Amino acid sequence: MKKRLTTAPVLVLPDIHKNFVIYCDASKQGLGRVLMQEGRVVSYASRQLRPHEQNYPTHDLELGAVVHALKIWRHYLIGNRTEIYTDHKSLKYIFTQPDLNMRQRRWLELIKDYDLEVHYHPGKANVVADALSRNAYTKHYISEMPELQQEGRLFNLVITHGASCGEFTFQSILDEEIKAAQKDDSRFTDLISRMETSKSTDFRIDEEGVLWFRKCLCVPRHGGYRQDILEEAHKSRYAIHPGATKMYRE
Repeated sequence: MKKRLTTAPVLVLPDIHKNFVIYCDASKQGLGRVLMQEGRVVSYASRQLRPHEQNYPTHDLELGAVVHALKIWRHYLIGNRTEIYTDHKSLKYIFTQPDLNMRQRRWLELIKDYDLEVHYHPGKANVVADALSRNAYTKHYISEMPELQQEGRLFNLVITHGASCGEFTFQSILDEEIKAAQKDDSRFTDLISRMETSKSTDFRIDEEGVLWFRKCLCVPRHGGYRQDILEEAHKSRYAIHPGATKMYRE
């Protein structure tokens, strides 16, 4: 534990009397930036592009990443020297560029409040900010992490990718297995056939052909699904028993 606490790459507390370094990058999915001081990471941030920002040209996207970094870390950067590194070379000349659109002029007024200098940083070397701004990198890393997928299977979960930048979710597979097992249970098939001739208020069949008892999914006896549900509610790593009464009602 001592080794983990003293050697792990954790964030450091900033010294407001020293200079800062920012690495910025933008893509068609989002913006990414990293705040560093003396070669160590102080903070990092990323966000997905808004719908109107997806129509911005590349120059404005890269400049927008710089502006957003200045806004969120203003309390650190005001009064200190800041070096900004970007993989868009034309941003080096933003202060001397003669032709600026209205958006760039507005952003330039904000940038002039800071003591900073923009440097060109090749895209291959700007891997941290680049990964924060691109959804494809995240999907690639997740697909290359079999231990994460195996850990999810212990909880009857599978990984599904989200639509936003850097987003993925876990989805339970137990429900789908139970619904598929209903079709192989003779008791359920007999019950469904009897429901066609008799009117029952307790049992119902949804649009997918799945059998329900009131608001509860009917679980077959075979396959060990009932035991899996009990163990998940009582013994799994993330379960907290809600009490006998609430457990019965659910």
